[in-house]
Amino acid sequence: MADGSFLHRMVSQVRSTCRYYTGYPKDLGPSRIIPFTSERQFVQLLHEGRPVVVAFTIRCTYTHHLDKVLEEAAATFYPHIKFVRVECPKYPGFCLTRQKNEYPFIEVFYNPEQAASQGKGMDPNVTKYSVKVLPLN
Repeated sequence: MADGSFLHRMVSQVRSTCRYYTGYPKDLGPSRIIPFTSERQFVQLLHEGRPVVVAFTIRCTYTHHLDKVLEEAAATFYPHIKFVRVECPKYPGFCLTRQKNEYPFIEVFYNPEQAASQGKGMDPNVTKYSVKVLPLN
């Protein structure tokens, strides 16, 4: 009985102190992660003015754990930060432009013009992604 109460206290401590503890199922509601469909959709997300966290993934055991962490982070930071998952085997062109050869990895993008107009200083490690999109007529 004493072991059970110790185990209960230990698990409760981990749940309360670890922000991204994913060993316990949580009801996060509907997924807040946006599936990547095209570069145009990605540019539209950037023009909304919010930072975009992009997870570049392939099917592996690391991706399975990363998915749980991303789901929780997306639920926590919604709607201030958008989360996008890119399945690199489906969209190799977009993934290859990042010039990484170890998967999965995460990058944060933001629209530099909107950040500059708001007077915010940004972390130099955040990728600046700026494109001019012309409408189709």
